[in-house]
Amino acid sequence: MSSFTHLHVHSEFSLLDGSAKIKELAATCKSLGMDAMAITDHGVMYGVIDFYKAMTEEGIKPILGCEVYVAATARHDRDPGKSNFYYHLVLLAENETGYHNLVKLVSIGFKEGFYYKPRVDTELLKQYSEGLIALSACLSGPVSKTILNRSYEDARDAALLYDGIFGRGNFYIELQDHGLPGERTVNPQLINISKETGIPLVCTNDVHYISAEDAKAHEILLCIQTGTTVDDPEHMVYEGEQFYLKTPDEMKRLFSHLPEALENTRIIADRCNVEIRFHEYKLPRFKTPEGKSANDYLRELCERGVKERYGTVTDAVKERLEYELGIISSMGYADYFLVVWDVIRFAREAGINVGPGRGSSGGSVVTYALRITGIDPLRFDIMFERFLNPERVSMPDIDMDFCYERRQEVINYVTRAYGADHVAQIITFGTMAARAVIRDVGRAMGINYGDVDRIAKMIPWGVGMTIDKALELSHDLLSACAGDERIKGLIQMARKLEGLPRHASTHAAGVLICDRPIDEYIPLNLNDNIITTQFPMNTLEELGLLKFDFLGLRTLTVIQKTVMEVKRRHGVDIDIDHMDYADSKVYDIISQARTEGVFQLESAGMKSFMKELKPGCIDDIMAGIALFRPGPMDFIPKYVKAKNTAAAVQYTHSSLEPILKNTYGCIVDQEQVIKIVRELAGVSYDRGDLIRRAMSKKKAGVMAQERNNFIYGLGDDVPGCVKNGVPLEAAERIWNEMEDFASYAF
Repeated sequence: MSSFTHLHVHSEFSLLDGSAKIKELAATCKSLGMDAMAITDHGVMYGVIDFYKAMTEEGIKPILGCEVYVAATARHDRDPGKSNFYYHLVLLAENETGYHNLVKLVSIGFKEGFYYKPRVDTELLKQYSEGLIALSACLSGPVSKTILNRSYEDARDAALLYDGIFGRGNFYIELQDHGLPGERTVNPQLINISKETGIPLVCTNDVHYISAEDAKAHEILLCIQTGTTVDDPEHMVYEGEQFYLKTPDEMKRLFSHLPEALENTRIIADRCNVEIRFHEYKLPRFKTPEGKSANDYLRELCERGVKERYGTVTDAVKERLEYELGIISSMGYADYFLVVWDVIRFAREAGINVGPGRGSSGGSVVTYALRITGIDPLRFDIMFERFLNPERVSMPDIDMDFCYERRQEVINYVTRAYGADHVAQIITFGTMAARAVIRDVGRAMGINYGDVDRIAKMIPWGVGMTIDKALELSHDLLSACAGDERIKGLIQMARKLEGLPRHASTHAAGVLICDRPIDEYIPLNLNDNIITTQFPMNTLEELGLLKFDFLGLRTLTVIQKTVMEVKRRHGVDIDIDHMDYADSKVYDIISQARTEGVFQLESAGMKSFMKELKPGCIDDIMAGIALFRPGPMDFIPKYVKAKNTAAAVQYTHSSLEPILKNTYGCIVDQEQVIKIVRELAGVSYDRGDLIRRAMSKKKAGVMAQERNNFIYGLGDDVPGCVKNGVPLEAAERIWNEMEDFASYAF
């Protein structure tokens, strides 16, 4: 066991102040032989879940905390005349109660105490102190700052105040030694206060970057934060280059005269035990009519809806509806569907234009019956398993499109219906990507704008592009680095900072709705006077919280205004929800590329494609949109030739014809992959969806096994192609075609 534990650590989520990337922190912590570490970002808990996962994966105990800002007077006080309007205080969660209290404090700091920084006060600390261990923090802490600005006696009183708030044994006087003059002044007095009061000591290093060599990059990061350059004599810098993740031996040498302060880091680490539980659902509850369960009410609405949608409810419709309702009920999602139904119902009744649906939710008869989507999945043979798969633990995801100008009305309704404290928009983080970080670092280093712009433009465009990849791909960039030491230095510093989160903002669509006040589960943030979560969408889903996507779509606004204008000018009512998809005149117009203002068909490239494709039905347009993307575009010539020349349509095996007939023998979407493995190899739809996902994510190990199962079968569950009469050579060719296409398919 390591005899020292770092309890004061700022990760990349102390935005533009910490440059320690969480995964690198975890790896370094392990390499240094440490078995526990805390995260204490400034005023926020943005990174605690990522930190928890990264540390746990390395076998290191994660200690979850925050360095909060404490208002010198009260959190509601916003008097600019008070120069010392906050102190720093490190809070560590000892147990589950402490973690939830920390979440509350950090949330209230934004909601009630924000003034330059999210601030709490001693009133709140008294209310939410249970389960928390507090450290007096750095030179900006309440004890050290009082020594420097007032007197020893006042500092001793401050220490006793916080000791009283948290209880004896839960408050520690924190010592740091980065070689700063202020530390040389306060440390002897902090030791004396400890002796006089009996409040224990603990030593920390104020970690803002991982290694000593990162000090220069951190200095540049601070310049990016403050809009200065390293040449500015007044620029912000952490003097001494000592704010790195020191080894236990380095800390022992620094504090060899205070062995109890070292030992207390281990004692605190042993006390802190918080478990984060993942994938335990915390879904919002829909208020159903009295006496009806969510499942019963959902069924009632769906049975009424299918009659309205289909008129005559066939056995096929009944069977599909029962199947879907069974899965929804077994997975506990009835409330979710009712909430979405309620939101869409409100929008329609308020005259807010609503989209026909997007994504996999279009494969559900339930969403069609509830008028959440306008797509009949039976008419277009769309699979439900793409949307909800009982073999894959994942949340349902229904994207809702609304008129761009009136999206906020929908959010306002949800807030009224479910309670302001149960609803929040979702945070997202802008990161310092390859081109952007070069520009940021170049400005901070004071390099001529023209030179920085030239270097930034040498970074190729591409998803997931990094500076390292660019150095491999761009000979010009490599040459520029080799021929100019300034540029080489720019690239080196940019590589260190690349990928750091730069700022927090509000996600364009995501809204979280909870069954309880949100800050009982997760911390809240304030962004441009909008309450948001502190965790992004993927993290929320992992924690069992359900996000809703409310998208503002300008096209819907244009359509709504067009319909109103046609009515005003010509007295004609147009029902967008009941259009004739077989009108040949419309397809003639599209084939002539007269598609200005037509969603997804108006770009120059798509116009050219439509002229070549000459779509004759809605299926052709759907296939065209699916193909006109990087990757699938390579298949466009084959598709166009087959569409316009019947003799060019070919099937590797006759069993493919029913599946690929509408797309002229070409695989166009991933649902066709699922149907192929189902019909040819006897794979279930649920398992087929898992294969589809593995293909799209290029999971080589999974794919090798599934290829063998597809061709030769898997026990009694999967007969396989060969057993089902598909020749071995044909089965291998079909698999290869699927694998080639599925990684790009829609």
